[in-house]
Amino acid sequence: MCTLLLAYRAHPEYRLVIAANRDEYYQRPTRPAHFWEDAPHIFAGRDLVHGGTWFGVTATGRLAALTNYRDPSDLHRHGPSSRGQLVSGFLADEAGAEEYLARLRESGIPYGGYNLLVGDSERLFCYSNKSDRVLPIEPGIHGLSNHLLDTPWPKVCRGKSGLARILARGEAVPEGLFALLADETHPPDRELPDTGVGLELERMLSPVFIRSAQYGTRSSTVLLVDHGGKATFIERSFDMGARESQAQFQW
Repeated sequence: MCTLLLAYRAHPEYRLVIAANRDEYYQRPTRPAHFWEDAPHIFAGRDLVHGGTWFGVTATGRLAALTNYRDPSDLHRHGPSSRGQLVSGFLADEAGAEEYLARLRESGIPYGGYNLLVGDSERLFCYSNKSDRVLPIEPGIHGLSNHLLDTPWPKVCRGKSGLARILARGEAVPEGLFALLADETHPPDRELPDTGVGLELERMLSPVFIRSAQYGTRSSTVLLVDHGGKATFIERSFDMGARESQAQFQW
């Protein structure tokens, strides 16, 4: 994922709301969300290059999602390990979120920069290998893109305020969330971060929903968990026209 918005214990109906976009090169082989043949309790999309995923859930109530951390110097120093396997690794594991993250920190396996959100609808944690800090997610509205949790990039601020508005007004959830994820607004140059990739690329990457010739938003996902434990996971993939995958669970 490259934009992830979440509301945790911040709504009278929903214990957890996540709305997220996956941005990736269009040519990277991908399968939309489905129950995995080799792990039938996992419902997630799948990267067909390394076998991992970017956002997924399990029938037993685990969830995990990942965003990359934008750092051009990573291209020259990280190893061959795929960050998507951090997500699938947690979904397939039985360890609690804190134990899983502790093992990950101790492993010393080299990865490019990332932010990893893991847990369940009761407890969530965010870990970045750039800050090397495990942060419990506090009740409220949060945003995550290609920097640390709640870094006030324009797309994160716009997304958080939009999520708060949708939840306050009850604007056709989940349709309102998908509309939020479809926002292609480009902020003015003066508001853009400087992550070392150049102004033209900063502009291209600045909207919540990205379009370009070779890279862009390939899917949008909404996860809703109500206070009774009913979880609904909806993914809309745009690779070959809009395609929707959906699953419901009782957590």
